[in-house]
Amino acid sequence: MSPEEFRRLVRPFTDFIAAKPVDRPLGEALNQAFPGDGEVVAAVESACHQAIAAGWMCAQGEGGRRFGRVIEPAEDTARLSVDVVDLTEVVGPLHRHPNGEICLVMPVDAEARFDGKGRGWCIYASGSSHRPTVKGGRALVLYLLPEGKIEFLG
Repeated sequence: MSPEEFRRLVRPFTDFIAAKPVDRPLGEALNQAFPGDGEVVAAVESACHQAIAAGWMCAQGEGGRRFGRVIEPAEDTARLSVDVVDLTEVVGPLHRHPNGEICLVMPVDAEARFDGKGRGWCIYASGSSHRPTVKGGRALVLYLLPEGKIEFLG
């Protein structure tokens, strides 16, 4: 799995999200169009594991918190950046989403929860903030940021 192949693989997500408000209805629509237990998400999840093993994804951080931006915002991604984090029993840094955050939660361990949420999509609206928290094991989270904007607060 190369970065270019991964970019093509997530294109259905970025095309679907393009120009839509980052709100609860978007999360519901994503869960219907790309269910967490569906084929498209399974292919993306498999690709993430391959890319992590190859060393080009989640190459920053250490221990229970590994991360990295894999796609910068561009016209072909509807101005969305794509980041992937690999989290195990961790509370991450407080950050704010100026334009919102669109997350795909992919538990590696069946009981793993990201901010209390299991497999599938979750949305953080514009201006929201949180400390990304994984309990119950290990989870991968792919997140898309409009214009790539994120503000770390502490």
